[in-house]
Amino acid sequence: MFTCESVLTDLVGVVIALAVIFITYYKWNHSYWRRTNLPYIEPSIPFGNLPNPMKTTETVGLTVRCLYETMKRKKWRHGGLYFLANPVYVPVDLEYVKNVLTKDFHHFVDRGIYYNEKVDPIGAHLFAIGGQKWRNLRMKLTPTFTSGKLKSMFQTLVDCETNLQEKVEAEYKNKRPIDIKEVLGCYTTDIIGSCAFGLECNTFKDDDSLFRKYGKKVFAGSTFRRLQAAFFQNSPALARLIGMRQVPKDISDFFTEVVKDTVEYREKNNYTRKDFMQLLIDLKNNKLAEEEGYKHDGKTLTMDEITAQSFIFFLAGFETSSTTMTFALYELAKNQEIQKKVRHEMETVLARHDGKITYDCVQEMKYLNQVLDETLRKYPPVPFITRECVKDYKVPDQDVIIEKGTRVVVSIFGIHYDEEYYPDPEKFDPERFNEENSSSRHQYAHIPFGEGPRICIGLRFGLMQSKVGLTSLLTKYNFTLNQKTKQPLTFQRHSFILAADGDVWLNAEKL
Repeated sequence: MFTCESVLTDLVGVVIALAVIFITYYKWNHSYWRRTNLPYIEPSIPFGNLPNPMKTTETVGLTVRCLYETMKRKKWRHGGLYFLANPVYVPVDLEYVKNVLTKDFHHFVDRGIYYNEKVDPIGAHLFAIGGQKWRNLRMKLTPTFTSGKLKSMFQTLVDCETNLQEKVEAEYKNKRPIDIKEVLGCYTTDIIGSCAFGLECNTFKDDDSLFRKYGKKVFAGSTFRRLQAAFFQNSPALARLIGMRQVPKDISDFFTEVVKDTVEYREKNNYTRKDFMQLLIDLKNNKLAEEEGYKHDGKTLTMDEITAQSFIFFLAGFETSSTTMTFALYELAKNQEIQKKVRHEMETVLARHDGKITYDCVQEMKYLNQVLDETLRKYPPVPFITRECVKDYKVPDQDVIIEKGTRVVVSIFGIHYDEEYYPDPEKFDPERFNEENSSSRHQYAHIPFGEGPRICIGLRFGLMQSKVGLTSLLTKYNFTLNQKTKQPLTFQRHSFILAADGDVWLNAEKL
């Protein structure tokens, strides 16, 4: 016969046994780099080298940067970390970074990002998938971002600047400071909504815009989502087994319905448009010519693939570009001489193009390129990138083997603040990227979009979008910091991209 005392004793025994198993598992895993002869930063149970997500006030990108800086101070060429119980390899020497991202890419093809295509097909986008599936899709999509295709979308970007200017003008006339982060978020949502879906989002005029609502929701962080992401990355097989989704169902349903309606309307009415959606539809229907750079492998895009690529293009295009422009205007508002210099270049170049913003016009703005490069150095939208070793890899000149399945993290944020490459890294200085300084620096010292075969496929579109938006604003207004802007800027702690925490308020003075 069981008694309360015996049940309690058994329960305590089970708890102790589980605790012993848990600690033994962690201690064995946390000895991995010691057994591999790689220098490593000592971890702690249960978070490894990560802070407690319930208590930390810093973004993961900043945590990884600080760990990179610790390795750099120790003069390590590479080192080991632990995310929870899992070992993570960190290349510090830029030659090792180059090896991972480019030279020995065949060992590091996959990003190691969780997705569950069975229950969440929208999550199987180009950024997440790996292996041969990634190669096939990348081959199909790469020609959609040629100069010719970007030129064909350029007018859409210019058309969207009207609402942007009207919004800033209204705030100026009413003598109100401008929440530039929100304004630019609306602007890029309108652009990507048009280019990716062929729809007018009207986010400046419609406070209830569903595109803006769901776009914000994707990037809205929380402690729960941070813990969920950690679970996805550390226990992907279990997450798939129990059917966990990467993208919340309401967000997935919204974008799936939008894509379905758009494709059906265009095909039924034989309607075409020069945008990203049309390129995907043409790939679906095998209508793109070989001479345009498309390789027919006998497989066309499915509706799920179209939806997934439209989704990631929307996310990558609207948030990263809006944060880049926000940080650029913030720095220009603080550095008036730099703002004057880039404005002078804009006015000079525009004068050669009859005052019109054209594709060729923005390509001529070299100093604007430097301003954006320096902005992307200080504020890389994706502060670190991940790879997964897909077959055992011997590190050159080292007695170290990176085993298949090991996570690799490249700290873009850390590299961009490394004083070896950028003296006084907190200073905003576009001259770091003049021709002389750029040519004397290691190519992999500036990798805001990644590098190698998995470099961001839409980087030229994102830069083009940022150039048009900044030119549109800076040729009409001078911007200064408003006292409502929190100094110094801090970053959203739960966001997986580098975004300002809170609003960024600027004053606009008409020129």
